[in-house]
Amino acid sequence: MQVARPWPRRGPLSGRVLGVVPARLASSRLPEKPLHPILGRPLIEWVRNRVKAMDVLDHVVIATDSSRIAEVCRGLGAPVELTSPDHPSGTDRVAEVAERPAFRAYEHIVNIQGDEPLIDPEHVRRTVALVVDGGWDVGTCAAPIETEEAYHDHSVVKVARAEGGAALYFSRAPIPHARDGAVGGRALGAAPFLRHVGIYGYTRDALARWVSMAPSPLERTERLEQLRALEGGLRIGVALVVAAASGIDTPDDVVRLEAQLRSEGSTTFA
Repeated sequence: MQVARPWPRRGPLSGRVLGVVPARLASSRLPEKPLHPILGRPLIEWVRNRVKAMDVLDHVVIATDSSRIAEVCRGLGAPVELTSPDHPSGTDRVAEVAERPAFRAYEHIVNIQGDEPLIDPEHVRRTVALVVDGGWDVGTCAAPIETEEAYHDHSVVKVARAEGGAALYFSRAPIPHARDGAVGGRALGAAPFLRHVGIYGYTRDALARWVSMAPSPLERTERLEQLRALEGGLRIGVALVVAAASGIDTPDDVVRLEAQLRSEGSTTFA
């Protein structure tokens, strides 16, 4: 069994924090997405190099059900854990890893998407702060919706957030609804019109509670597992951030990302 070797912590937050990157081989729009080459290097390598430098995380491990992904990660020197192939979600995969003896000392767990190679370290820090120092069961982020197209796009998950930071509801529908007319112009680009950024931080107990619950009616309706947590009574805090980096879901996304990396001069790893 692999022994966790924490990286040095330099941030002000207290409590040991484990970052887990779930990565599965199956993908309908971009086949074998974690292994897809980005400027000649697999996507999972770009994500791993991004998150391993985040000082808010004590340790980062990749969780996968694919022996091919695990082999690539080991070749990169990246900590990796093979998990059950039967998990219905990345959250379940994260929970399996968190319960292994090598990782039980970590008090807080962060679920970091394996298809976001440009994830903002500040978003992770804000998420972690909600559960480590803010007292929430679960932490996540949201950014302003910038366009009417995104507001009406069912693939863009929206969140209704209370002034105190609590998540009230997540939906693929355009929420909140503007009764007095179309949403646009000055209304967008600020709260309350927010898109969910898919990073989750959990207390250990909250993560265990989440995966112990059966899929809820709202979750099954919207196909959003965070609604299970809300229906089950978990308190989800939402940090507001300026903007969200785009994930990689299609070949067009790969082209866009490679162009951005070239423009920034980020074509190799340090």
